[in-house]
Amino acid sequence: MGSVTTKKHANGLDYVEVNTALCQARIFLQGAQIDHFQPVGKPPLLWVSSADDYQPGNGIRGGVPVCWPWFGMSNQANFPQHGFARTRIWTLESVEMRNQLVDLRFSLTIGEEDKIFWPHHTQVNVLFTLGETLSISLVNTNLGDVPVTLTQALHSYFPIGDIHQLKATGFSGAQYIEFAEGPYPQTTDDVLFDRETDRVYTKLGPVQHLHTPQGVIEVSRENSHSAVLWNPWIEKSTRLARFNHDDYLTMVCLEAANVLEDKLTLAPGESHSLVTHIRWAD
Repeated sequence: MGSVTTKKHANGLDYVEVNTALCQARIFLQGAQIDHFQPVGKPPLLWVSSADDYQPGNGIRGGVPVCWPWFGMSNQANFPQHGFARTRIWTLESVEMRNQLVDLRFSLTIGEEDKIFWPHHTQVNVLFTLGETLSISLVNTNLGDVPVTLTQALHSYFPIGDIHQLKATGFSGAQYIEFAEGPYPQTTDDVLFDRETDRVYTKLGPVQHLHTPQGVIEVSRENSHSAVLWNPWIEKSTRLARFNHDDYLTMVCLEAANVLEDKLTLAPGESHSLVTHIRWAD
């Protein structure tokens, strides 16, 4: 069937290693962040910068950071960018193996120090299903007696070989905001890359494809009508932490999200699952 084991990185971070007949994967308890997923016989589906040193307290520059309970900069001064969940230690609640698939469930306890940022009574879990496809669900439940509003994203980094050869498709009919300007209508189905790209898409269909020299990566979403498409290009790459100056050539982010008008408001007792599925399409 396979194995699921807990190990410790040389720099001290605990992680879960998964090996099955269908895939290999690694998920860190810090941030419930997966940094490696590789279907058997195929290339890895996630990208991580070689400049990242896996230091405790820093989100890993790659894989799939969990941006929660807000995406981007908070409107509150000195609140951490992309929320606090990606640097906190999560708990592995359960592991289940079924028909060569592995299900893992992680939970986050909101500590006293984080109640300054998030004083709401909520439950948050990340669920992974690992097989030939990687599925990630970010599950929120409002346990309080008043509505709760949040934004969130599964900040997926993909290995694309050569940004100059990348074509992203599946964007027809959407609109986007870029560098705080817009919304602009997406006039073509595809996106090519020749400059910094930082687009927040809304009214977006559920399936996109990344056409790379190694093959086509399919990225699909559930309970999400928004996504983020990002490549920092040349100048911004020199300013990013834990990121090589030429890393922009080999990565792109396409992130399942609930942002802008797609933000999430949960009534008391209501739950919501933001889901992304990632696979090689050919």
